[in-house]
Amino acid sequence: MPIIVNLDVMMAKRKISLNELSEKVDLTLSNLSILKTGKAKAIRFSTLEAICKALNCQPGDLLEYVNEK
Repeated sequence: MPIIVNLDVMMAKRKISLNELSEKVDLTLSNLSILKTGKAKAIRFSTLEAICKALNCQPGDLLEYVNEK
């Protein structure tokens, strides 16, 4: 998939665990894990907003487009 999710990178930079982030954004660990591992097919803007707020980052810090040729 050409969209890469860099949630694990931002979590490491902010020194926050999956459990902490789960509590802050009110998402289950399994849903966050799916997003973190890049297996998610979609993300709601409200979820993206909550993650950005919790990690003090921009959506572009979490999502990256890679051209597959």
